[in-house]
Amino acid sequence: TVSPVCSHIKGQNNSGFFNGSRTVVLCEQVQIKAEVFLALGIVSLLENILVVWAVAKNKNLHSPMYLFLCSLAVADMLVSFSNSLETVVIALLHSRLLRVGDRFIQLIDNVCDSMICISLMASMCSLLAIAVDRYVTIFYALRYHSIVTVRRALSAIATIWLVCMVCGIVFIVHSESKTVIVCLIAMFFVMLALMATLYIHMFLLARLHMQRIAALPPAIVGDNRAAAANAVPAPRQRSCMKGAVTITILLGVFVCCWAPFFLHLILLLACPLHPPCKCYMSHFTTYLVLIMCNSIIDPVIYAFRSLEMRKTFKEILCCFSPSCLAPL
Repeated sequence: TVSPVCSHIKGQNNSGFFNGSRTVVLCEQVQIKAEVFLALGIVSLLENILVVWAVAKNKNLHSPMYLFLCSLAVADMLVSFSNSLETVVIALLHSRLLRVGDRFIQLIDNVCDSMICISLMASMCSLLAIAVDRYVTIFYALRYHSIVTVRRALSAIATIWLVCMVCGIVFIVHSESKTVIVCLIAMFFVMLALMATLYIHMFLLARLHMQRIAALPPAIVGDNRAAAANAVPAPRQRSCMKGAVTITILLGVFVCCWAPFFLHLILLLACPLHPPCKCYMSHFTTYLVLIMCNSIIDPVIYAFRSLEMRKTFKEILCCFSPSCLAPL
């Protein structure tokens, strides 16, 4: 329901790292029920557990790219768990089933904000790692398996999560400093710029390759294709480009779902007392819903773009029943 309300910037929860000041503002606000947060969190957790389970179960998915997708799935699980936990605590406090002091409430809020920070950074780093993986696949196809190994991918994932956890804790410890928010915003745009550069380069190369083939006479085109097949098998090349397209879709969804949250942070720094800015920031819970929707959409993209992933999902969901294993 939509109604004019006087509220703090974060809505139900008045404290927190991302919420801004406690200044009250009058504006139209969408009231999101706790049940919505909880339902989204549960669906996201189940979907992303299914992704991790599928990759662990199917040996054909034991490749660096799918390991990085697992890392992204874990990041999605973390942000969903964080928002679900905070929703449950708020509901218990409002119903007076949980009676605790302000220090405990602040601790829970800090833990949840820290998990959101860690999830955000892990998501961006995982997306960047996947972009680098696709870049190496396309530009260094013959050396790919010697450059990007499973062991190196696992080491990269471990490093990503270690750094993200340390940064998440440090950010919350120094949450009173505006430098923390500046660092988050800067990291977001730097990561996006790096990924955009890699993908633009990849798709420009693919376009140039197709234009060169199209410009050749028919007889030469056949010879050129044969030579290309000797260098990089056509099915593998198509698979590499399909993977790049999939990750581009993931990146686009990530930007769409997280951009309102980052605009919230930018306004928090630029104009925290300006009425239009206050009104935008009062919809913080809506931006959290978008973030949770991102966690739900990602596994759907994996399933839609990967036949192997779809088959494994079906096997798991059907509990290995022979009647359910018909071709998709």
